[in-house]
Amino acid sequence: MALMDQVYRRQRHFYDLTRRYYLVGRDRLIRGLALKPGETAIEVGCGTARNLIAIATRYPGVRLFGLDASALMLETAANAVVCARFSERVELAQSYAELLSPETFRGARKFDRVIFSYSLSMIPDWRRALAAAEHALAPAGQLHIVDFGDFSGFPRVLGSALRLWLRQFHVQPRGEILRALESSPRNAGDTLWIAPGRYAFLSSAATLSGQLTNVAGPPQAAGNS
Repeated sequence: MALMDQVYRRQRHFYDLTRRYYLVGRDRLIRGLALKPGETAIEVGCGTARNLIAIATRYPGVRLFGLDASALMLETAANAVVCARFSERVELAQSYAELLSPETFRGARKFDRVIFSYSLSMIPDWRRALAAAEHALAPAGQLHIVDFGDFSGFPRVLGSALRLWLRQFHVQPRGEILRALESSPRNAGDTLWIAPGRYAFLSSAATLSGQLTNVAGPPQAAGNS
């Protein structure tokens, strides 16, 4: 948590102004949520609450939750939620993604939607985070992921430069997730969108356990969301 506070101590003040240009697919994800009044959604790694506010605006009557490892980022998020007048509908909490549970929030039940928006690429033990997310899903719920792809559609030099640049922000693109999703059969209602150049991907599914079972690499130690 201290690392994330260090990373975002200054960035949080201009985060949304800069990220809008390269965190592609976030609004596409929000449009596809199809939430109904009374349903619930949580964003894991909610940052400044930019997405939560957009969801609250688009889907009246929905109860929203945000989880983040950075206390400083949550401070910025809380202020943004108050300014947007959504305090009664949006609840925030500090915790690691790997420890996600409805019990973290007051009176919450299992969530109808769990959202990872460019946060899995910052979570070392992303498998454990996804397992916690699936456990926290309601029976008919969906898991939504938008994140960096493997950049394989770009010239190699450009892809390497992008990875080097992202590393400065403690970001590790999860191209292995995208490749696993591509090679696995999808159930009815599951969707997979891939941005040009394989820069990013968006996945919506009821479960990802089967698709990611054979992803290479051992789980890492618990880390930051």
